Amino acid sequence: MKTGKQKIILLLKVFVAFLLLIAIGFFVFRDSILQQAIEKASTKIEQKYNSNLSIKKAAFDGFSGISLTEITLTPKNADTLFSIQKMKTSINFWHLLLGDVQLGTLEIKNGMVQLVQKGNVKNFAAFLKKDNAESSTNDKRDYAAFAYRIISKALNLVPTDMSVENLKFKLDDNGKKATIDIKKLVLFDKELETSIDVQTNTFAQRWKISGFADPRNKKADIRIFNKDTGAIKVPYFDERYNLKSSFDSIRLNIQNIDKSGGELHIDGFTSITNFRINHPKIASKDVVIKNARFDYRFLLGSNFISVDSSSTAQFNQVKFRPYISYDTEADTIYKLKVTIPKMKAQDFISSLPDGLFTNFQGMQAEGTFDYKLDFKFNKNKPDQLVFDSNLKKEKLKITKYGEANLTKLNGEFVYRAIIKEVPQRPILVGAANPNYTPTDQISSYLRKCVLTTEDPSFFSHHGFINEAFKQSIVKNIKTKKFSRGASTISMQLIKNVFLTREKTVSRKLEEILLVYILENNRIVSKERMLEVYFNIIEWGPNVYGIGEASRFYFQKNPSELTFNECLFLARIIPSPKKFMYQFNDQGKLRDFAAKQESFLTNIMTTRGLLSIDDTIYKSQPLLISGAAKSYLRLKVQDSIPIDSLSVNEEFEF
Repeated sequence: MKTGKQKIILLLKVFVAFLLLIAIGFFVFRDSILQQAIEKASTKIEQKYNSNLSIKKAAFDGFSGISLTEITLTPKNADTLFSIQKMKTSINFWHLLLGDVQLGTLEIKNGMVQLVQKGNVKNFAAFLKKDNAESSTNDKRDYAAFAYRIISKALNLVPTDMSVENLKFKLDDNGKKATIDIKKLVLFDKELETSIDVQTNTFAQRWKISGFADPRNKKADIRIFNKDTGAIKVPYFDERYNLKSSFDSIRLNIQNIDKSGGELHIDGFTSITNFRINHPKIASKDVVIKNARFDYRFLLGSNFISVDSSSTAQFNQVKFRPYISYDTEADTIYKLKVTIPKMKAQDFISSLPDGLFTNFQGMQAEGTFDYKLDFKFNKNKPDQLVFDSNLKKEKLKITKYGEANLTKLNGEFVYRAIIKEVPQRPILVGAANPNYTPTDQISSYLRKCVLTTEDPSFFSHHGFINEAFKQSIVKNIKTKKFSRGASTISMQLIKNVFLTREKTVSRKLEEILLVYILENNRIVSKERMLEVYFNIIEWGPNVYGIGEASRFYFQKNPSELTFNECLFLARIIPSPKKFMYQFNDQGKLRDFAAKQESFLTNIMTTRGLLSIDDTIYKSQPLLISGAAKSYLRLKVQDSIPIDSLSVNEEFEF
């Protein structure tokens, strides 16, 4: 009678014999199995992607190696997607039995992969279509499980040993071309070395990628740099998007990819040196960040994706902790938190990227500060948006101004508006200018009307209105465009006096920082800011300041303006050169303009800014008697789209 130990040994022998039979059967019939697999793949590609997969010769090489020659994939009526002259690979047999395809080695010689778009025809379009069965499901995706499955499959397809010679990646987007030619790529004993030639319509370079890569243990440490002198230029984007960018080197480090407790953790860091970027929407000059590094920890759960708050980001000397989250557990919620620990103000100013903050060059400061931002947006409850920005300063003081010397607002200076990069005629802000008007010589109605339309809380805020920012963000998200700003009089003053009118990220960031400095360091009084504002803003075609405006429209001094006239002047501030479209052919206000006036009058009355006696002129028509009258006679356009000057667009409180 056999013992339990003998039974176990017998079962193991049977199992081993079974595996040997499978291996022998696979070895005997493998060529037939390989051909059937190729035919099945070819049929599927033809039916699903309307493309032809052709392999001239396919055979096994040794027990687990496969040799393929002249492989091509060509979509019908389009350019070839890829073509490889010779490829040899080996597959881990035991992983294959478990259903995983894991490459052991890979050799490629003389290959080409190309993405081509001619007109609206793309040779890769069919492969971007979503699977109908997948897209029709309403089940929530488990982000952690899905990402880990994709990452594992992708890394299994990265061989442990690899040799690639003359493999070209080509991009042709209606004549915008880029070619990345891998002359040689070797991955051996976890060490990676490459030699790459890059050719575009605008430049040619030689790159090198080297470092450590261990796909089975999910680790890597790779560097990209230029073999020649100079920085690496990013191809294609300069022609396609007018975005020019370059860098000296990039390092990508992956330390850990692990799934446990239903969460996926991805840890590592990436760094870049002398990153340079140029785009008309960013700044008028090259923007340069000398050193930047991101130590990341990505967390994915069943219903969330996040950058963990333990991550740190650094550019030059500025170091901060970001937290970014996308959560779909109950509602679709986006979160952003940024924390800058206490740091020296001078270190922050010195770290500002070159080209992005030109008005801060040469600025010096004392003291320290720390900063926190908390942002939360619920897609299904947009009006509950959270936007809290908190800066704490300690003995913070500007000791030397840069190019934008804010103290000049306290004295006489020459102002020149810049329109489409062309400086306009000089305007002296001071008593020597006969049109200059101190606030005590301006009708009090104008002050009330302009503050109501432009900045009702001007005398109480410190340059910014958090609630206005919130509402602006909500509306811009809802409309999916920048349809509403949150500009205060302080911001308009900074923009007009110290900055250009270019719509760039650089100008907006400079505007925000300069306004903060102006409003929080008691450089200029609110009354003086308002007086300068009244005397420099554009109020019509080549009309600047209230002194010129009151005569241009009404042949009056600013002190003589009636409530109706002040209300008109306040309403046209957003689009002063289009003032003539407020009137119909009989010279009377259009219906939409009259509605705006009633709307604003009611608000001012409700707020106690007006009495019944103040509105006595409402029943009288608005008469344009100055030089502006000629513009009404020349106007030939009978109508203007109401939404461009609507009550809801211009005046939201």
